[in-house]
Amino acid sequence: MRLGSKLAQVIKTIVVPCSREKAFVVFVDEIDTWWPLGKRSVSAMKGGVAKSVSIDKRPGGRIVEIGHDSMAHLWGTVISYDPFDSLTMDFHIGLPKPATASVVSVRFTALGADRTRVVLTHSTWKAYGDLAGDMRGGYGSSWAMIFEEGYMQACGG
Repeated sequence: MRLGSKLAQVIKTIVVPCSREKAFVVFVDEIDTWWPLGKRSVSAMKGGVAKSVSIDKRPGGRIVEIGHDSMAHLWGTVISYDPFDSLTMDFHIGLPKPATASVVSVRFTALGADRTRVVLTHSTWKAYGDLAGDMRGGYGSSWAMIFEEGYMQACGG
């Protein structure tokens, strides 16, 4: 693997046992019910458990953690928001907002009334500079736990 933008995207695809609308709502509105705030948050990096994380549902909206100490920590910014279809955000949890950030896109496709394919793509590793390769590898395994397990379970899987 090469540094920065040349690194492969992390792509995770799951099928959840709920409608596309519910899958989207769980991902966006209920993120703090499935995100492991005690393991993957700014607070966790400081030895605490975050109180919550939320997504301001609009282009330009912020993804914000409320830390164990009630401090707000910016995780990213919504780039595009298309209810029930897709969400794209820049993502830089634990870093001050860099000139460029990694990008997370999530797409929801109905496979029936109660089955939805959800595809998460994490890319643009150049935001992490010399740490890009390590960050890509870390997120590759972290998304397996966070998305393929935590989010899936929150959707009823």
